[in-house]
This record gives sequence, structure tokens and C-alpha cells, in this order.
Amino acid sequence: MKKEMVCISCPMGCHLTVEGEGDNWTVTGNSCKNGERYGIQEMTDPRRILPTTVVIKGAMISRLPVKTAQEIPKGKLFDAMDELSKVVVEAPVKVGDVVLKNVCDTGIDVVATKTMPAV
Repeated sequence: MKKEMVCISCPMGCHLTVEGEGDNWTVTGNSCKNGERYGIQEMTDPRRILPTTVVIKGAMISRLPVKTAQEIPKGKLFDAMDELSKVVVEAPVKVGDVVLKNVCDTGIDVVATKTMPAV
């Protein structure tokens, strides 16, 4: 299998060519090790950080910015959005507070990315 892609793991945006199957992959066009890791992961198990917002009560604004603490499988992004649409947190919240544990049984938490004091 062969695929061409643009690496998004750093600002360089290298044009990668990834070839191989199973556990034997070759990545060319990368200018750093991140590109190699990204290319292989995109072919075997694509993952993404999910940034979004959830409802917050008792704060100056009604939405709290959050993100997954680590990359989750790309195929679970919409399921994670469904779970997060049901989350309501109470202010105060600090950056890094967990707002949802183990999203979609991935073992990955969703954390706040902004401190929101109570009003």
C-alpha cells in the first residue's frame, strides 16, 4: 500500500510518501522523526486530539474549552463529541481539570483548557 500525505506533526508540513504493509513501513520526504512516526501511525492507527467546548454553569460565559489529554482513535471522534454534548460542569474550573474520564472507553480523559472562575 502506498499513500502520499502532508505531515501535520510540526510546522514544516513535509510531503510524505508512506509505503508498506503490516509492520514493515517506509516513510520518505520527512525532515524529522515526527514525520516518520506520523506517517506510519496514519497508515496503521490514525489518531487526533479533539478540541471542543462543553456547557459550564456559574461562569461568565456558557461554554468551557476542552480537549482530549492525548490523541484518540480517529474513528471515535464523533462518538466522543456525542458524549461531550451531554457534559455540564460547574464553575470554578482550572486548566487541566478533568471534565470527562475515559472518553469512549479509550482510557483518555478530556481536560479543561481554560480557567473559569465562578461568578
